[in-house]
Amino acid sequence: MRIVSGRYKGRAINPPRNLRARPTTDFAKENLFNVLGNLVDFEDCDVLDLFAGTGSISYEFASRGARSVTAVEINPVHWNFIRQTAAQLGIENFYPVKANVFLYLKSCGKQFDIIFSDAPYDLENSGQVVELVLGGGLLRPDGIFIFEHSRKMDFSSHKEFWQSRSYGSVQFSFFKKG
Repeated sequence: MRIVSGRYKGRAINPPRNLRARPTTDFAKENLFNVLGNLVDFEDCDVLDLFAGTGSISYEFASRGARSVTAVEINPVHWNFIRQTAAQLGIENFYPVKANVFLYLKSCGKQFDIIFSDAPYDLENSGQVVELVLGGGLLRPDGIFIFEHSRKMDFSSHKEFWQSRSYGSVQFSFFKKG
């Protein structure tokens, strides 16, 4: 796994073997950030990464100069890896949070320009994240919420659904608050 662009481009991220995350593939990640790069100025964005896993998506946002990145992960081994990797890279304005995503979303008082969620595909009720994010006032006006999911899920009928992208087995549903 590597950081595909920005200040830390090419840096390898080598999680220990005891990390049980399913990181977004480099191919899907690179395409996602190509799309986002045409939509936003990363330097003006506060980013929230939910189910951060290895932190791969968080590092990409930080590498592109995001104003702040908050990475939420409940697993203490994963959270510690994210925290240590961000420190090794020297990333400033990076906030690893060890918390249950569902509880975090219900109590978070901050707003974000971009929210990314990569819940485990087999996590029961993972689709509830969409309602918690969009109904919870977490997304700034004109903010973008990206939900990564398997092909089994379809959000195209959601009132705030904007577009979807598919990269192999990885599906991204984009939502936009107007």
